[in-house]
Amino acid sequence: MITRDDVTGASMQPEVAEAGTITPAEPVDKRRPEFVEGLGTTSDRARQGPQEDVLIPIKGVRKSTADAMVRSAFTAPHVSVWTDCDVTATMQLVERLKTRREFADLRISPLLVVAKAICLALARTPELNSFWDEPAQQIVLKKSINLGIATATARGLLVPNIKGAESLGLVQLAAAINEVVAVAREGRTQPADMSGGTFTITNIGVFAVDAGAPILNPGESGILCVGQIARKPWVVGTGAEERIEPRWVTTLSVSFDHRLADGAQGSTFLADVAAILNDPALALLF
Repeated sequence: MITRDDVTGASMQPEVAEAGTITPAEPVDKRRPEFVEGLGTTSDRARQGPQEDVLIPIKGVRKSTADAMVRSAFTAPHVSVWTDCDVTATMQLVERLKTRREFADLRISPLLVVAKAICLALARTPELNSFWDEPAQQIVLKKSINLGIATATARGLLVPNIKGAESLGLVQLAAAINEVVAVAREGRTQPADMSGGTFTITNIGVFAVDAGAPILNPGESGILCVGQIARKPWVVGTGAEERIEPRWVTTLSVSFDHRLADGAQGSTFLADVAAILNDPALALLF
């Protein structure tokens, strides 16, 4: 005979998963981008099933982002171009850097090489590191690169920028990327950290997305989008040695303000970035 006490006792037991293992309750990390205060994470809401309409006030970072994107979309004529790129050599370089003593305390990812490639390519195509000065009716070519790192946070999208990124060595650049991302995710980014940006990187590959055409940050001339880096069949070699091999491949896209740069300049910039990621040794030629 099953009593009320039996039912109550059973409900207090831990959940048992496959293979007899006990699944402990995991604390919710409210810093995760998919977390919404009062609603939990995306997976939490999916398990709960249909609910009533939810009203989310538009304020704070989300409001600022929305206002900025509307201004950008309706003031700067956007153009986007794409290219697929074999980044096998970049992936190998990243693995070597991880073993270096100089990078021992730093998180190293392909984003570091992308950031360095952008700084080098912008030096050859300065039109993509410029500013449209409407009152003065002139284009201002910026002397320094303030490189924005688009970061998803619990508060929304933040784009802190690294001041003078072109002057930093690889170790310094890695440390700067780590710092601005950590500060943003901890909710400590200040307005000054996001002002004065000239060009931005957004990495949608972390969400297993291949490509996109991002909107410019207001006042900036361009934004480079990095898709997921995945193993794909790729033609290598030439002539009789031509063959198909599995390689690390990604899609790069750049959106830019067509008032500041034309298609040739935008395409040249993107081709330079792709060339460096395909063969990082080419950075010595820039």
